[in-house]
Amino acid sequence: MIDIRPFDSLGHADHGWLDARHHFSFADYFDPRRSRWGALRVWNDDTIQPRSGFPTHPHRNMEIITFVRKGAITHRDSLGNQGRTEAGDVQVMSAGTGVAHSEYNLEPDVTEIFQIWIEPTRYGEKPNWGTRPFPRGARAGNFVILASGFAEDRDALPIRAEARVAAATLKAGQTADYRSDKSRRLYLVPATGAVEIDGLRLGARDGAAIKDLDVVSIKALEDSEIVLVDTSDLPLA
Repeated sequence: MIDIRPFDSLGHADHGWLDARHHFSFADYFDPRRSRWGALRVWNDDTIQPRSGFPTHPHRNMEIITFVRKGAITHRDSLGNQGRTEAGDVQVMSAGTGVAHSEYNLEPDVTEIFQIWIEPTRYGEKPNWGTRPFPRGARAGNFVILASGFAEDRDALPIRAEARVAAATLKAGQTADYRSDKSRRLYLVPATGAVEIDGLRLGARDGAAIKDLDVVSIKALEDSEIVLVDTSDLPLA
């Protein structure tokens, strides 16, 4: 089953400094049909104006993955961490027992991010933060695991969930397969370009909720950058 969710159908909030699209219910946007997808709780498509951002605020018991599509985001938190994550790279914050953080675009141009929240399978642990580069060239033509809760994904940023976040960069006409299990739930978004899955077209920033498939074959109709989340069918508390 593949459910296409066009960009124009997503929840929308324009705060001036922040233009946000919500793939799932978030803040003032509520759609009972789009409240979660397995353990995936939030996928926000955020455009942040220069010299602005999210002021310090708290989180608990959530894995928060930020994929930077354009520009850069600067992170600070109550643990004393500080870092700048550039386009194509990823940061992970495991909120654990509680952490306060801010995320600012300190750049002269807009920053665009995907902000992804996954419910953890481990609770009561100390919060943690990390960032690392994932060069687009390293994921040319195939999926690379960016963040993972599985020990075998040693090159990925660790998260405390039975989930993976993956990305691929495809040239027009290229095809990439992602192998999972029919018991899993996948959510896929082309950050740029356009792709085809099982005869269905997805444009840039459309979403596809996928289940009951053990192999997903993605064909690029244009040069495309794809982000995918692979989670358990249901959140595990």
